[in-house]
Amino acid sequence: MLEAVVFYTLAALILGFGVLVVTARNTVHCVLFLVANFLCVAVLYVALSAEFLAVIQVLVYAGGIVVLYLFVVMLVNLKRIPDAYPDPRGRARLGMIMSVAVLLEISLIVGYTAAHPAVSAQATGSLTAGGNTEVVGWLLYTDYLVPFEVASVLLLAAIVGAIVLAKKEL
Repeated sequence: MLEAVVFYTLAALILGFGVLVVTARNTVHCVLFLVANFLCVAVLYVALSAEFLAVIQVLVYAGGIVVLYLFVVMLVNLKRIPDAYPDPRGRARLGMIMSVAVLLEISLIVGYTAAHPAVSAQATGSLTAGGNTEVVGWLLYTDYLVPFEVASVLLLAAIVGAIVLAKKEL
């Protein structure tokens, strides 16, 4: 009974903070509501006995990703008049090249995954004896290394994009 009350309370808070993220007018307040949302998800993970995921949620999302969002919000000047923005069609060729590159990466990842299916943690047997953290670490750095690296490259691209948007002259 207590688990159901905790779950439904956290679910209501997560949904409420999600609505506030989308509807808040101030972008800094949106990011703060997003932090509260991530922290509620971490508490939900603790309630589900997934402590490792809760710690990763706090460290990666509530810590790193939100700091990245704050940097983007602070770097990009949202108070400019609409005429001050450059014509978006000027970089169409670069956008197409980047889109083809991302599509190629995704197709390579799908092809690699199809050729080398992941071994589940239950099938290995010996990994489950070490606990949840060991299984996640083993799978992350063996079977899911390529998607992990692609995620880091996407974060790097987001940082570079924020700097390019914030810089007035290239």
